[in-house]
Amino acid sequence: MTPTAQTYIDTLQLDAHPEGGFFKETYRCHQRMDVTVGGDVTSDQRSVSTGIYFLLEKNNFSAFHKIQSDEMWHFYAGQALEVLTLNAHGELGCTRLGSDILGGEVHQHVVPANTWFASRVAVGGSFSLVGCTVAPGFDFADFCLADRAMLVAAFPQHSQTITELTR
Repeated sequence: MTPTAQTYIDTLQLDAHPEGGFFKETYRCHQRMDVTVGGDVTSDQRSVSTGIYFLLEKNNFSAFHKIQSDEMWHFYAGQALEVLTLNAHGELGCTRLGSDILGGEVHQHVVPANTWFASRVAVGGSFSLVGCTVAPGFDFADFCLADRAMLVAAFPQHSQTITELTR
């Protein structure tokens, strides 16, 4: 039997994620480090690294957001996942995570800290199961969900993509 999205959701005990999709934290390093918070001079403690499973189904998406750490994506199962990035210069990029390396898909991709990014299952796919490793470790205090109007005003040349991938 080929596993379905629901098979992975149930077996891996994934929960709904606030940006869309399903997730489960699988690793949180016990070592801590000082990090600068919010671009300010204030510092706080974060785990050195964290890891999650993340699953998206077709007709859903992970909305544009950014975090204050690098995030490495790893492809595991299902069909290709598009990871879209929007950098400070207004350049929109799209990396396909998947198993077709001869077709240009990659197994790993890093989204740099403080970069707007979103993801969706590639056309024709039903779901994607990936992993995300964040260093310094993920903390919801470092998470910023994009405001559609603000992002469109900053990058009007990408208004259609922004509108499709914001809530």
